[in-house]
Amino acid sequence: MESDGRIGHEPVLLAEVMELLAVKPGGLYVDGTVGLGGHAAEVLRRSTPDGRLLAFDRDPAALARAREALAPFGERAQFHHARYSEIADHVAEGGADGILLDLGVSSLQLDDAARGFSFRREGPLDMRMDPRDDTTAADLVNRLLERDLADLIYRFGEERASRRIARAIVDARRRRHFTTTTELAEVVRRVVRGPRHGIDPATRTFQALRIHVNRELEELPASLPALARCLRPGGRLAVIAFHSLEDREVKQSFRELGRTGFEVLTRKPVRPSDAESARNPRARSARLRVLEKEKEAA
Repeated sequence: MESDGRIGHEPVLLAEVMELLAVKPGGLYVDGTVGLGGHAAEVLRRSTPDGRLLAFDRDPAALARAREALAPFGERAQFHHARYSEIADHVAEGGADGILLDLGVSSLQLDDAARGFSFRREGPLDMRMDPRDDTTAADLVNRLLERDLADLIYRFGEERASRRIARAIVDARRRRHFTTTTELAEVVRRVVRGPRHGIDPATRTFQALRIHVNRELEELPASLPALARCLRPGGRLAVIAFHSLEDREVKQSFRELGRTGFEVLTRKPVRPSDAESARNPRARSARLRVLEKEKEAA
């Protein structure tokens, strides 16, 4: 997801997001997944001198980092430990000039082995974006029936080898329950040998578990219409998705909203340039779609 050189990572599609959000001085903007604050900082710079930003994140560690990064903007930035599905509780209908969602796992989460998101670094098999949530990835792989585990990996990971992976996981946990990311990754790699198109064989299984643990695909379709209602006339909602399941939900929701007083500004998703993808490999799968609330008649 995140952020600029001063904060440590490059925000994905930064120039494209700013252009399509049409950030202006004095506006009220919302970053529903503030992460490390890279996009938010640019919004605040472009909305100088009196633009305001409401920053949301379900991850308290990310929110703390964003507070630090955005401190120079003072009271123009306000922070909320909340999911983006709760934004409508804090923003009046018709109150926002622009809303941004940068979906998926952040660099902060991936780079911290203790969070359990990465199959490249050994850590506890956790994957919770919000540590207040009850279910961890370890709970899923150690408790689910083989059939349910296979269905989960297929549905949320689009993994064709889901049944073989689930069988291998169940066989392995009979000997010892999974506790670390590397234990799980090794089992998956034994079933799905070798990288496919340069992707680690464990990628899709880890994606599936993360999506289920954090209820990502449950939250998205219900949230987008509510967020669209928070926009002022001419206000825009920008969503960056990182895999086809998310992007499909955004596309469908935007298409339906396009029949009810909104205009889809992106006929096709905006993708990173070759230069950005080479510079920031995590940007390669990003897809940006933008919706605008119709302007009031003059």
